[in-house]
Amino acid sequence: MRAVVYKEPLPIEHPEALVDMELPDAAPGARDLLVRVEAVSVNPVDVKIRGGVKPQGPRVLGWDAVGVVEAMGEEVRGFGVGDRVWYAGDVNRAGSNAELQAVDARIVSRAPKALSAAEAAALPLTSITAWEMLFERFRIAPGKGASGDVLLVSGAAGGVGSILIQLAARLTAVTIIATAGRPESVAWVTGLGAHHVVDYRAPLGAQIEALGVGPVTHVASLTHTDRYFSQLVELMAPFGQLALIDDPPALDIKPMKRRSLSVHWELMFTRSIHQTADMAEHGAAAGGGGGAGGRGGAADDGQSEHGGDQRGESEAGARADRERGVAGEGGARRVRGLSCAAGGRARREAFSAGAGEPIFSQDLEIREKSSRSPSHRSTPLMPSWSSRAISATRLPRVTSACRPRR
Repeated sequence: MRAVVYKEPLPIEHPEALVDMELPDAAPGARDLLVRVEAVSVNPVDVKIRGGVKPQGPRVLGWDAVGVVEAMGEEVRGFGVGDRVWYAGDVNRAGSNAELQAVDARIVSRAPKALSAAEAAALPLTSITAWEMLFERFRIAPGKGASGDVLLVSGAAGGVGSILIQLAARLTAVTIIATAGRPESVAWVTGLGAHHVVDYRAPLGAQIEALGVGPVTHVASLTHTDRYFSQLVELMAPFGQLALIDDPPALDIKPMKRRSLSVHWELMFTRSIHQTADMAEHGAAAGGGGGAGGRGGAADDGQSEHGGDQRGESEAGARADRERGVAGEGGARRVRGLSCAAGGRARREAFSAGAGEPIFSQDLEIREKSSRSPSHRSTPLMPSWSSRAISATRLPRVTSACRPRR
């Protein structure tokens, strides 16, 4: 199979930062699906691993994929050959930047029929991250009953923030305060459901106090946590909760003690890294498939739990992943009518399959290079790959985001 690999951490401008390579076909283990990949997306995790982890041999990156099942391990239940599936993958295994990928069926579900491959590939990592932070780390109760909870989303206009706002607005009664700077960002987060917007460039405490909504009970810190940490602690209510997804080099949490505040890390790969007992929450619990020994589920009309991942990490970062709503069914949470956009500042763009055209290693490299484009593009992913360069694309913002289906 053809794949895009990296062999050692190199600057993305280096001609061998990412390399096209022919590898042996992936083979499924007992619990695996073998998926022919139709679309992938590029996330911060790709950038971090490629730039900072020396592999023992050629390593295939890529987390977030959509494809069609070609074969299955003997322990897999609930899926069939020909099923169209989506997933965020496992950082301990070969990624999705290849024609074929073996992936644990427990973290896979059926892809929504309402979305194209490129649209669906933009969702898993950001949406799973947002869902887990809101309902598993914070344990905010779903429902529209009276609530005194106030949620501050710092870095709200990025990928995770865009999903988090929508989930909170549609499924909970929390008051949502988003941080944003540019007028476009303010309009974006307001349209997603934020009740209030504060400027991250000015002191946060005074702005939030002026809103009259009460102290902040939950903070989702999605970018530059160390930069804003002291402000966040001071504006939080006693017994409040702060969750973060970024990687501050140091974080002194002692100031949180006087208010009995708690801090939570969110990493959606934790379940697959540690093979946790509830690992199937990323797949079978969505009703999208049974996984290995899990409960089966019929293919649906665009419904599946958890949409997507960890994309935008800055205010100038990715713009999207649109979410239409969630409903409970038989105890399984399902996301309905997912609609999305892919994009991100040198970080993320979905690639869709098309007839007869190749994808190149440069298609991945260019997402980190300096040329900019305001629009979202999809690049075909097909077997006839080569390493010739195509036009560079870096997305500081996505303006052609798919809108929620009404």
